[in-house]
Amino acid sequence: MLVGLQINAGCARMCAAAEHDGLLSAMSRDPHYLRHSENSLKTHFPFVRLQHTGVLLAVALLGGALPPALADDTAAPAKSLPEQIVDTLDVLSSGPHAGYRANHAKGIVVTGHFEPAKSARTLTKAVQYQGKSVPVVVRLSNTTGVPDIPDGNPNASPHGIAIRFELPKGVNTDIVSISTNGFPAATPEEFAGLLTAISTTRPDSPKPTPIEQFLGSHPKALAFVKMPKPAPISFANLTFYGVNAFKFTNRHGASHYGRYRIIPVAGDKRLTDDEAQAKAPNYLMDDLRTTLASQPVKFVLAVQLAKEGDPINDGTQVWPDDRPLVELGTLVLEKAVPDSAAEEKQLAFNPLLLPEGIAPSDDPVLRFRPIVYAVSYGRRVGK
Repeated sequence: MLVGLQINAGCARMCAAAEHDGLLSAMSRDPHYLRHSENSLKTHFPFVRLQHTGVLLAVALLGGALPPALADDTAAPAKSLPEQIVDTLDVLSSGPHAGYRANHAKGIVVTGHFEPAKSARTLTKAVQYQGKSVPVVVRLSNTTGVPDIPDGNPNASPHGIAIRFELPKGVNTDIVSISTNGFPAATPEEFAGLLTAISTTRPDSPKPTPIEQFLGSHPKALAFVKMPKPAPISFANLTFYGVNAFKFTNRHGASHYGRYRIIPVAGDKRLTDDEAQAKAPNYLMDDLRTTLASQPVKFVLAVQLAKEGDPINDGTQVWPDDRPLVELGTLVLEKAVPDSAAEEKQLAFNPLLLPEGIAPSDDPVLRFRPIVYAVSYGRRVGK
């Protein structure tokens, strides 16, 4: 499945930008989302004659297929970069696996609420942080597109978390994060190159192999491969990081760039490799269900603030630990949904679905993610 690679970054650890694939058509009704989605689609579908954003979203949801009336006179590429990435993710997971995400295929959906902290209002005027408790839907997951990957498998990390805030009047906003502080690629093209290098490396590949060549010329990807990623004792003991920056603006007009940090109240606790391998295949999913049957699981949602000069458009550049954290509030997980598989299939998270008071950085990976998610979502639901 990992074409003989002995680096646990194989198919799993480098696919985090495609976690929680999908894009709900309801998102196209939100003007703030439409504005950012149009910019992304203009960049990555340059052969589209821009008619209006609704059409562009439909193009993305259909995996990049264009009606003849929208095509330029010159022939469009056989497959767009988002489609190529999803195709390669499928190859790496021996897929596609019908009805599942191309990455982070195995997961669990739970519900709960978010309790804002007063300090959140100093950073942003976003509605979910203004004082009232907000219902949430949360998906936690393993990486790779393998639906039954054992939770203790090294390739199940980095794990993912996706948080949907259910706001008034049917409006949603999402956070999507992973359990590593940093990402292996600074651009979508680099990420596609990394996946291709992994997928084309074979046990009998001549030296240097494609993946060795890629890592030799991309030091940030090599650092990501070498980064320790021990399995957690439970999802309740796992820290998650937003690898993309956002611009937070408060009601006074003051703005700061920051990255999300999701910190377990019970503490970050990890297993040894031997302990992880000895665990049951579904230990993370089963433990969360068991725990929630008797008590909630809590995380502190915070934002790490950038200082002047910190790179805000490159997820491979990790900010120093001395950068301040602003607490946004407490995420409280309360109940596992009865039919997680059905809920996961239709759920589609999008990091660019943003309220007033939060705006995306110009990180090209951040701008690209919803398009990849859209391709995978369309295939997952058969559109």
